[in-house]
Amino acid sequence: MLFISPEEIDPKDKPSTATRTVDGIVYLRSPSVWYTNIDHGRRHQPLPLMTMADNIKFSRHKEIKGKEYQKYDNYNAINVPFTDAIPSDYDGVMGVPISFLDKYSPEQFEIIGMCENEDLYKQKTKVYTSAECKQAYLDKFQKAGTYDLNASGIVFKNGLLEKVYQRVLIKHKNIEK
Repeated sequence: MLFISPEEIDPKDKPSTATRTVDGIVYLRSPSVWYTNIDHGRRHQPLPLMTMADNIKFSRHKEIKGKEYQKYDNYNAINVPFTDAIPSDYDGVMGVPISFLDKYSPEQFEIIGMCENEDLYKQKTKVYTSAECKQAYLDKFQKAGTYDLNASGIVFKNGLLEKVYQRVLIKHKNIEK
């Protein structure tokens, strides 16, 4: 995302923020991504989806192709690792990447909350003890430490407890039959 630089900012003082100069106008890049709930046309376009079976059979992602969707150990939800793998026929809660937010259609999905430490949305089904976090770290890295299992959704991968990247918890408003 580029913005025209205010005149009081000299790009020579902050060369890492200046992206380019065109016709004497200095453009700066934004260090973050912004999401909004301001109504716009794309916000109401439904996300094209496949059934769970079709996603497993035809997915272009090796994490899904030929495998079942993983259930979280600490949430009553399935992990959907890619937005284009959201199943059309699952009526439960799904943990999807935060990149889902720029494709979100409020007519198609309900946002339930997020996988996070505080459990602000009262979705967590399990809280790990300090001893479990330390054991998970030892199992994963073969050395002493702690693995904050309460900070995100947890799946079993190769017999180990694995944290997934930040997830938004969603549910279909109307299941396609």
